[in-house]
Amino acid sequence: MNSKPSLLRYVAEALVWCAIAAAIYVLLVEAPPGLAPPSPDVPIDLGVTALPHYVALSLARMTLAYALSVIFTVVVGYAAARNRVASALVPPALDVLQSIPVLSFLPAVLIGVLTFVPGRPGLEIASVILIFTGMVWNLTFSFYHSLLTIPPELIEAASMLQLSWWHRLTRLELPATIIGLVWNSVMSWAGGWFFLMASESFTLANRVYALPGIGSYLARAAGDGNLRAVLAGLAALIAVVVLLDQLLWVPLVVWSRRFKIELADTADARRSWVLLSVSRSRALAWIGARLMTPAMERLDRVLGGADARRDAPSALGRAAHFVGIAAGLAAVLAIAAEGAVSILRLVIHLHSAEWTAIGFGALVTTARVALALVLTFAWTLPVGVAIGLRPRLARRVQPFVQIAASVPATALFPVLLLLLLRSGGGLGVGSVALMLLGTQWYVLFNVIAGASALPRDLQEAVLLLQVRGLTKWRTFLIPGLFPFLVTGGITAQGGAFNASVVSEYVACGGRTMQTVGLGALIAAAASAGNFPLLAASTLAMAVLVVALNRAIWRPMARLAHERYHL
Repeated sequence: MNSKPSLLRYVAEALVWCAIAAAIYVLLVEAPPGLAPPSPDVPIDLGVTALPHYVALSLARMTLAYALSVIFTVVVGYAAARNRVASALVPPALDVLQSIPVLSFLPAVLIGVLTFVPGRPGLEIASVILIFTGMVWNLTFSFYHSLLTIPPELIEAASMLQLSWWHRLTRLELPATIIGLVWNSVMSWAGGWFFLMASESFTLANRVYALPGIGSYLARAAGDGNLRAVLAGLAALIAVVVLLDQLLWVPLVVWSRRFKIELADTADARRSWVLLSVSRSRALAWIGARLMTPAMERLDRVLGGADARRDAPSALGRAAHFVGIAAGLAAVLAIAAEGAVSILRLVIHLHSAEWTAIGFGALVTTARVALALVLTFAWTLPVGVAIGLRPRLARRVQPFVQIAASVPATALFPVLLLLLLRSGGGLGVGSVALMLLGTQWYVLFNVIAGASALPRDLQEAVLLLQVRGLTKWRTFLIPGLFPFLVTGGITAQGGAFNASVVSEYVACGGRTMQTVGLGALIAAAASAGNFPLLAASTLAMAVLVVALNRAIWRPMARLAHERYHL
């Protein structure tokens, strides 16, 4: 990461902004809602007997979205960290994309998919894409920042050993990022559950699109004010979260701890009955020895090769490569510029009152986000460090943390809103509470991951030197956690702005309530099909988030890369 932004980065950011504007214009204006076929009639059964089927459908969508997120993370994050052109294009693109709320993706995704794949299959594809947008960004940021903070002596050792890109990826880079990826995967699933209600039940231009699933079940129950169905849906969701925690996440967290970069060989107090069962299984051992190991060895030979060195391309080849890239960028820039001009023509017709509402709403929402982040860091830092440094405590607490992070706060919001209205707080205070429920977990899981990755030998040195209190935080904990805090802060900020869309505009019990804010404008515009206001509000939120990232988080990420890494 360069100390100063290069000209290439500025050009890349301009290109990304133009491309985003072009995409919004094409999908919101050139493909109007009339092109999207009506929703198939899929009634949502609020009976308890329908829950197992709905949970299975939602779990299948989540699994597919997570698989796409991991593929995207490894490919895009690796390119951003190791390729000069991608390093200029990807970070600003991620800044913009993670700043766009799920409900702003909704019209573009729904219209675009249903135009080409009408009916139930199109709705399924749209739902998976929307869940993907709620899962992928924190994974990609974690992987990208972890690659940038790999100890330089390990990178030099890989270069001296002349490792191929494949061996370097599988022997050094993936192991160095595993802890952050595992904990951010837990967060991604929690975020997927959180936005599942908005990803399975859509309202666009006063037209309802719904898919059978636990998210649409909770959305319908909350909208009808059916407390019994809400409690039944939450019970089913909590049961699935607990099963996933025991069968998947606890084994992965325990397994990931073997990749800590440390000198001391320490016994980990944490165990997993699933890992013990797997290690003792003769059938799995036979499959590993006869199938998996030969397959991986063959893959190593094909992708790694015996010699990592490549012949340098000729001058003619370099010239052709450069001309191809330049021609491609010129074509993309021309198309993106046309789209940017078109969307400017669209939003320029908004009335001054609407622009005033966007500006004032942006200020109010930013204030709520700032308050939510302050409250988040205030409690997640001490709690996350305590969990990450104590494996026994993590074993007891992790299931409860994952359950709390996975429960859609929008399903609990009718009860919370009723309490706030009775106490005089109103939706203005309630929106901060809901925003906090949706974003604090990004920081907590990254703090836990960072504390878990702190080398045991350094912990013992701090203990022997009797470094305590504020000195310990200032000289050891904060510097050691700093890269993870940056990742958590960036994704929590984006998540807070995303959560503003569902926290400032709430429908429950047949009533719709909203407060002043940019999120409320986006939700109301999406529901009413007011695409000029939706486009302007979405671009305003993207500009706001990217400006905050440029002013706050990007300098901190540069500091983490240059100074605060082990």
